[in-house]
Amino acid sequence: MLPLVGSLITGALIGAERELQRKPAGLRTHTLVCFGSALMMLIAARQADWDTVLLPGTQIVSDMSRMPHAILTGIGFLCAGVIFREGLSVQGLTTAASLWVTASLGIVYGAGILELAVIGTLIVLAVLVALRVIQILLPIHIGLRVSVTALPGFRCTDLTRHLKAHGLTPGQIALSRSTDAVSLTTTVTQPRRGLDLDALSVGLQENPLVQKVSLDPAE
Repeated sequence: MLPLVGSLITGALIGAERELQRKPAGLRTHTLVCFGSALMMLIAARQADWDTVLLPGTQIVSDMSRMPHAILTGIGFLCAGVIFREGLSVQGLTTAASLWVTASLGIVYGAGILELAVIGTLIVLAVLVALRVIQILLPIHIGLRVSVTALPGFRCTDLTRHLKAHGLTPGQIALSRSTDAVSLTTTVTQPRRGLDLDALSVGLQENPLVQKVSLDPAE
């Protein structure tokens, strides 16, 4: 019971952190992943307790490493489901990584190495929680996705010039053009403090060709 209970607690702790961040895979998903990994590993480790009837002279060759491989392969499909592209940015990478490491901790619990599993749990929580606090305190730049819908006369150079006037360096610009409108999207880096988004938006809308401006955070 200790491996199963430990896997439940570990999955719940990691899942709670993801739940607080409003991620697609939260408390229940991480708890089930960790518990299921431990359960499957326990089944593989306790083959002597299986209710099987073998033919006389049957020889069984068991490779315990095959179960972790199978578990992590299956988890890969689940992790892929939480990664998605939104505009020019990719979302869900941290949540996918947390699912993968939660499954790994469940395997360690199922193998009966409880001390290593507890240490791993503390390290994962430190990475998810403590490093998030450090990111807030340090002057690290974050992404800002700028989308502009304008009349056909508006050009990429106009958007670049306006962003540079606010001290922003645009990345690659995605351009979509139709007969009556043009859409431009780019991702820039902005400091966590000091950027006036209202002034940036109003400045773009002062251009008579601009119809719509959208500013969204890019993880």
